[in-house]
Order: sequence, then structure tokens, then C-alpha cells
Amino acid sequence: MADGFGFRTPTGNIYCNGSLEGGAELSCTIVNRESGSSPAAIGGCPAGHEVSVDLGERGPARATCGGPAGRLSVYSDVASYGATGTFGRIVCLSEQTGFSCRNADGRGFFLSRRSQQVF
Repeated sequence: MADGFGFRTPTGNIYCNGSLEGGAELSCTIVNRESGSSPAAIGGCPAGHEVSVDLGERGPARATCGGPAGRLSVYSDVASYGATGTFGRIVCLSEQTGFSCRNADGRGFFLSRRSQQVF
């Protein structure tokens, strides 16, 4: 059985990859964002670029600015709106307003077309 997994939100604009080997780790990317939507916590990522956030079971979320926005995800596993997923000690929620995850320390992130936040 493989320890890696991947899924997307219904629009395909947010997709995640993760692993449960040696403790859960999750990396989520938002492809298309509105201009000026990225706060300093995301590193001032310019409009038209993807933002990725990595989160482990403990500790802070780490955001990075990616390359120019690419194609939407076509993963067959979809986190439907209203769905909650638990990956080790990381809990995620998919909503029409955005996608959020928190770890055991209460640290995490929120991603939507309008706003990207790490906390």
C-alpha cells in the first residue's frame, strides 16, 4: 500500500499531495488567485503565480511562491464542499469559501481565490 496521496477541490484550483510515512505531511497549492490577494505571510507572491503551503503534524505552516499559474488539477479524488479529511494529526475542511487545514498545534492555512493565509 502506498503512503502517498493526492486530491483536489471541486474546481481543481486547489490541490494537495501528502504522505503518512513517518508522520503526516501535506502540501497544498492554489493555482489561480485574485490580484493583490497574497499577504506578506505568503511572501508577497505576485499575482499570476501559484502559492504552495506545506504543513506537518506539528509546527508552523510554510508558504512558498511558485511559478506562473499552471493548469487546474485533474486528480480523480475530490474533496467535496463540506467534506472534512483527517491525515494523521492534520484536519482539513473543504468549503465553497475556501480550503483550510490545521495541525495538532493549531497551526495551518486557509486558501481561496481571494485570500491565502498561514497561521
